[in-house]
Amino acid sequence: MLYTIALILVILWLLGLVTSYTLGGFIHILLVIAIVVILLRVINGRTPL
Repeated sequence: MLYTIALILVILWLLGLVTSYTLGGFIHILLVIAIVVILLRVINGRTPL
């Protein structure tokens, strides 16, 4: 489930970069959350992405 959430957040971030529709720093906050989720998976011993 964390993998799915991280993937969705990264896709939303990429869409924000392409469309320049960022709502301030919202898309970048989503990117940070996605990176944190991936790091938690690595720390827990699961394979990243």
